[in-house]
Amino acid sequence: MADDKGDDSVAARTRAAVVDLLGVLAYGELTAFDRLAADAHFAPTLGGRAALAQMAATEMGHFARLAERLTEMGVDPDAAMAPFVRPLDAYHDSTRPSTWLEGLVKAYVGDGLAKDFYREVAGWLDPSSRDLVLEVLSDTGHAAFAVREVRAAIAHDPTLAGRLALWARRLLGEALSQAQHAAADREALAQLIVERSGDLAGVGVLFERLTGRHAERMRALGLSS
Repeated sequence: MADDKGDDSVAARTRAAVVDLLGVLAYGELTAFDRLAADAHFAPTLGGRAALAQMAATEMGHFARLAERLTEMGVDPDAAMAPFVRPLDAYHDSTRPSTWLEGLVKAYVGDGLAKDFYREVAGWLDPSSRDLVLEVLSDTGHAAFAVREVRAAIAHDPTLAGRLALWARRLLGEALSQAQHAAADREALAQLIVERSGDLAGVGVLFERLTGRHAERMRALGLSS
């Protein structure tokens, strides 16, 4: 009986962690739609505007898949997203881009780091949940678009590189802080991360991997990390 209770406790904790992960992803996709749709209006070309509008539509499709999965689990999507509204809004408020290029760098570098973190967690979930998370984290085409646009802008005006590099470093700090707070504030999710990482040292190694991938993105943009 004791073992059964222990198994039930583990199952309940894992389910809570899955709900948290799907909830934060759902709100992330919803805000991504909002930001891409808004950024589309500032695109310097009609082609850029159309590309961002299409990406926004894809993000909304991802949101719908996550909301559907939460509903299938008997969870209200609004309730699952609610704990993450304030921290994610705070992150976006503190990293509001002032130019078109800063917006592209934020989506590629900042959002990319968050997605790397969620992919790490997805690897510890059941196959069905893992596959859904990886599906909604798939690239919408924004990565190649951002790299192309930023590199072209720097080639035209090399003085942009320094300012955009500083902006990207700020995003790294804010995004890492967001990921740490999102995990620490949700007990089941935090416990899952620590347990599956092995210990707190393992969590540190996880964040080192995230920082390494950030450096790769900076190189892709033609910026110093």
